[in-house]
Amino acid sequence: MEQLNWQKSTFSGEDTDCVEIASDGELIRIRESDEPAIAITTTKAKLTAWLQGAKAGEFDHLTH
Repeated sequence: MEQLNWQKSTFSGEDTDCVEIASDGELIRIRESDEPAIAITTTKAKLTAWLQGAKAGEFDHLTH
């Protein structure tokens, strides 16, 4: 995997334990900052569908 520009949410603050995301061409990589060697790979289309569900509140029950 080439050097990627990892981004975290501004809601993570200064914490180092957060979820990070990077674009790798047509693929999206997602990892936890405290385990950077382990990354999930998905497509932009699949991430878009998941984000739409998250914005609609479909996963809110997982954070309460």
